[in-house]
Amino acid sequence: MLDLQREEQRINQFIKDYCRSSGFDSLVLGLSGGIDSALTAALAVQALGKEHVFALSLPYWKSHPDSAADAALVASHLQIKLTTIDLTAVVDPYFDYLEPFADRLRKGNWMARIRMNILYDQAAKHQALVVGTSNRSELLVGYFTQYGDSACAFEPIGHLYKTEVWAMARQLGLPEKVVSKTPTADLWEGQSDESELGISYQELDSILQHLTEPSLYPECHASQEKLEKVKKLVAKSEFKRKLPPVLAR
Repeated sequence: MLDLQREEQRINQFIKDYCRSSGFDSLVLGLSGGIDSALTAALAVQALGKEHVFALSLPYWKSHPDSAADAALVASHLQIKLTTIDLTAVVDPYFDYLEPFADRLRKGNWMARIRMNILYDQAAKHQALVVGTSNRSELLVGYFTQYGDSACAFEPIGHLYKTEVWAMARQLGLPEKVVSKTPTADLWEGQSDESELGISYQELDSILQHLTEPSLYPECHASQEKLEKVKKLVAKSEFKRKLPPVLAR
């Protein structure tokens, strides 16, 4: 079992060291109202101080109102500045006039990439780095938009499984409303992460631990069907975790 207090200290040092080596002292992140961005923001504040963390809420007109409200709750809890930029005027014209028959997955991926464009522009404004908010569970199964929410300077919680993210968030005393909410990317109405993945995070994490850390987790009690499902998700998304290939000289 992960030593959460030790891991908290390691992450804080990782953030400090990476910023120092990169020549930056501030970070920009998207605060979605979810647990991953909330934990990342909290750790960034611990490492750099609240005056060096710039949070953005980037809603779309179909976003659930709880997302913006929970982002504001986290920002208030951490005492960091939160800027809200509505994506609607940027997202809708493309689909309204050029791609009216695009399905919701295309729209969701577009929205994720627009969000990251805005974060990088805001990072230039604040002379800061864009910090990622992805966890290990989602990175391993490819549950992210390539060059969207995966685009960042570094991933402070990218080694933590989702269940560990929840545990550390509670350790840090983040608002329970955010910790206990149903995980969602909120890219369309009624979306939830677990329904899209087709497996609970508890089951997913136990399988991933067994597959990637077999010496620590030699046993797996999941069904063969779910084990194979996760293996396929990992294999199918391998290209998303690599830099674009280049021919050798």
